Amino acid sequence: MQSVDECYKKVKKDCFKFINSQETSAEKFKNKDRMIKTFLIPTCFWITEKLNNKKTFILGLGGGQGSGKTTISSIVTLILKKYFKLNVFRISIDDFYKTRKERFFLSKKIHPLFMIRGVPGTHDTNIILNFFKRLKKNNFKSLKLPKFDKAFDDRCKKNYWYKIKKKPDVIIFEGWCVGARPEKKSMLKKTINSLEKTDDPNLIWRKYVNDQLKTKYKKLFCYLDCLLYMKAKNFGLLQKWRIKQEKKLWFTSANNKNLKIMSKGEVINFMQTYQRITQNMFKDAPKYASIILNLNSNHQIKTINYRK
Repeated sequence: MQSVDECYKKVKKDCFKFINSQETSAEKFKNKDRMIKTFLIPTCFWITEKLNNKKTFILGLGGGQGSGKTTISSIVTLILKKYFKLNVFRISIDDFYKTRKERFFLSKKIHPLFMIRGVPGTHDTNIILNFFKRLKKNNFKSLKLPKFDKAFDDRCKKNYWYKIKKKPDVIIFEGWCVGARPEKKSMLKKTINSLEKTDDPNLIWRKYVNDQLKTKYKKLFCYLDCLLYMKAKNFGLLQKWRIKQEKKLWFTSANNKNLKIMSKGEVINFMQTYQRITQNMFKDAPKYASIILNLNSNHQIKTINYRK
């Protein structure tokens, strides 16, 4: 019988190697072994118990900006591949952002705030939906999926896109709004930050985003076989962690003068577009997510909850 200890012995070296590659001189991961052994390996066992040999299992992984989704999804991918010998493909909803040109058109047609990537309505949901539909077919054929470069705020050229040659056993689909649900129209009237108050006084942007969650994104998230949600304690912590991410992006790409790296103030302003949905997910996602990773103030997993 497979055990957590046995799994840990086989994946520890590779997991630590990946984690070390993500560290900088200013930021080091703490309690790595506990995170892997106590939380992530049991999560992988839980996932494998749900698999169907004939169908691709689509795991949605949601959580606020800066919560650590990419790190956690990468380690889960590594464990599923290394120990469970599964064909796993990990991709972010961020890779499906519309191009700058498309968002420019949307900003002129609907509202100027749609020039800013992030909220529902700024992703090409048709590409994602077609991808999920193809995964459910028996005669899967190789395909390419877009890749987005956040530093340049635009979609990469097609020769840099992801290539999937073989049907995956597991898809890990991560993103800050993955699994998000719309709120009541009456709740949209109350502004929650200065951006909504000054830039969206007539609720045009808020209503459009909410309508996207009701329609296109609801249809999209119906394809998820389960949702793993990373819950931070509050929005202020997410802002702090997101600023650290931006500094890391600058640190790893410091030689490129064309990069669009945001300052602290720009990050805070940028994240106001995410705030409404993020705070609603704090409240609602734990009610319907299959797995909840509760994060503490030090950006570590404190507890985990499973739902049947």
